[in-house]
Amino acid sequence: MHKIALIALLSLPLFAGFFPQTVHTSVKSVKGNTITLNKKFPINGMSGVVIHNYGNDLTAITSRIAQTSSDESIALVSKDILHHDELPTIKTPVSPKDKVIGGYLYNNVLVLAPDADTYAKITSAHHKKWIHPDLFALYLSVEGEEKPTRENLARFAKKYQVGLVYIVRKNSAVLLDPVSEKIVSQKSMTNLPAKGVFPFYMRFKKRGSGWFGSDVEGNYYNTMESL
Repeated sequence: MHKIALIALLSLPLFAGFFPQTVHTSVKSVKGNTITLNKKFPINGMSGVVIHNYGNDLTAITSRIAQTSSDESIALVSKDILHHDELPTIKTPVSPKDKVIGGYLYNNVLVLAPDADTYAKITSAHHKKWIHPDLFALYLSVEGEEKPTRENLARFAKKYQVGLVYIVRKNSAVLLDPVSEKIVSQKSMTNLPAKGVFPFYMRFKKRGSGWFGSDVEGNYYNTMESL
């Protein structure tokens, strides 16, 4: 009985609670766009970054990666880490012994909630660097987008260094990794409003897009279920 309990305990994810923890490991081998780590990430869908050491205390993030299977296989997602017209693009390939941080920027979280009360409860319950949803609402307005999608969340996350998107759905909450576009955690939620109002929580009055302050394609929860 004790042996069964121990096996069950060891099979649990390697993080406590709703938020996955940052993981530090290194590259074991590289074959094309598939990378094997010395220690796998605790959950599929977790993304991370590869850090190359150039010597003389000079290091740089060279690539984004995401775990795609239950073994140590990692997929190369992008080498476009930082784009600036005045800076050269890093072209260093991923190499064995490169350091890896899984869950990079996971402490930076954007919340999409149905109302201000739910937003306040979430942000007061956890110590995170909260990216205010007003910023995302303004981003969509400037981009001329009518509703959130995984694609515009990925673009927004890259621009504003968002590690996770906390999405409140009907009776539940999920954490979306915007780099891998995969759900990395979920839990049930109660006492949510019956009807959510876009755009989650607003601190400015004037906005350019017509969908703000009203339901889109049915209601808030339908849109959140599609993410």
